[in-house]
Amino acid sequence: MERYDFDMRVHILVVDGMFDIGLSVVLDTLVMANELATHEGTPRPFEIALVGPRRHVRTQRGFGVRAQRAAELDRPDFVLVPALGEKTPDDLSTALTRRDIGAARNHLIDWHEGGAHVAAACTGTYVLASTGLLDGLRATTTWWLGPDFRRRFPDVELDDTRMLVEQGALVTAGAALAHVDLALWMVRQVSPTLAAITSRYLLFDDRPSQATYAMPDHFAHQDPIVERFEVYAREHLRDFDMARAAKSIGTTPRTLQRRVQRVLGRTPIHYVGDLRVAQAIHRIDTTDDSIDAIAEAVGYQDGATLRALLRKRTGVGLRARRARRSE
Repeated sequence: MERYDFDMRVHILVVDGMFDIGLSVVLDTLVMANELATHEGTPRPFEIALVGPRRHVRTQRGFGVRAQRAAELDRPDFVLVPALGEKTPDDLSTALTRRDIGAARNHLIDWHEGGAHVAAACTGTYVLASTGLLDGLRATTTWWLGPDFRRRFPDVELDDTRMLVEQGALVTAGAALAHVDLALWMVRQVSPTLAAITSRYLLFDDRPSQATYAMPDHFAHQDPIVERFEVYAREHLRDFDMARAAKSIGTTPRTLQRRVQRVLGRTPIHYVGDLRVAQAIHRIDTTDDSIDAIAEAVGYQDGATLRALLRKRTGVGLRARRARRSE
């Protein structure tokens, strides 16, 4: 294992109602990396502290966590923001107005200005985005909150297909178990070898994208026009046409554009692309059809176009994906 000559001070920001899995996964992954480093005869890379606006907090499931005050500790090298327990846009709106969340935002701004890397996962990305630090930068969040995140933080360039997005000293990760991806990313910053060993102990494979897991129709049923559009689009992936789609569901292209953008946070054409990718992934995983046949079935001119798109969206090539299926 390669050597490193520093201890990384890591603050895990804890607030009331945080998502239990997020906190425990981040903490256990970093602690395991410390223990494995010791076993390999190298120093522990992480000095870990639970830090929060309050000394005593309760997780979403009611477990008590004791936190330290920021003023009691040296400035961190890294800060991690685990997910909040809230899972709906309305509940997140309420959470972001809480006094302790406001204090947490102030800590994040102060730590970032002091030179710390700041990382957040899942709904923790809402806390980070609400500081304004992500404005003008790329970020990801949990895929099913993508439309709400775009509306709430229009100055952030959201790519909710990615599992992890690094923008200098700011890092965001996707849905709940992307906490593991985030923690392993941090381990990789001090030792790629240690990160690889830790991931093997966790039986955890690299997952660069959320696109494989996303359900593009998740929010379509919130609006009758968008719901009808989703049904039409699925039936016409091969020959989709915007004008014909609008006429078929009894509306105009302009109204359709506006309603889809409002409900799904993306254009109809982008949404159809999501459906095509989801259908292509399903066929790759469940059939032995050639990439050219799959491309034709979902509406692309040739297999090369689909190959490039899948690699861009998922970070995994066709050959690697089908190899995984046979393992």
